[in-house]
Amino acid sequence: MPVRILNIVEMAYRATLEEQEDTVLCLAHLLVTGGGADMTVLVRGNAVNYLNRRQHADRLRSGERALGSVPRHADELEILLKDGVAVYYVEDDASERGLEKADFVAGAKAVSRAGLARFVSGFERVFHW
Repeated sequence: MPVRILNIVEMAYRATLEEQEDTVLCLAHLLVTGGGADMTVLVRGNAVNYLNRRQHADRLRSGERALGSVPRHADELEILLKDGVAVYYVEDDASERGLEKADFVAGAKAVSRAGLARFVSGFERVFHW
């Protein structure tokens, strides 16, 4: 039986200018589809924005240059969910940022900040990015 792994993504938009995707989400996808890992992703802090289907980076610019490929983190999370990765978010972080659950990718589940320690204790490996 595979080891239960939790990837906590808190630092949002890391490497998205270069890669157009969050490297941790990409890694999670590769470990699940290529390695059969038992993977769960928790987004918290600013990374809760990844769940918001209404958030677009279409106008993202670097200096005078518009980026041709922009990150679509909600799409990445949707793919992870379809591939069997459980996706959670810290409900308090979403609320503090004025985000509405109705705008989130379907299938993501909330965990409260108060219940976070208990939630994390259910995994054998925890990586915090």
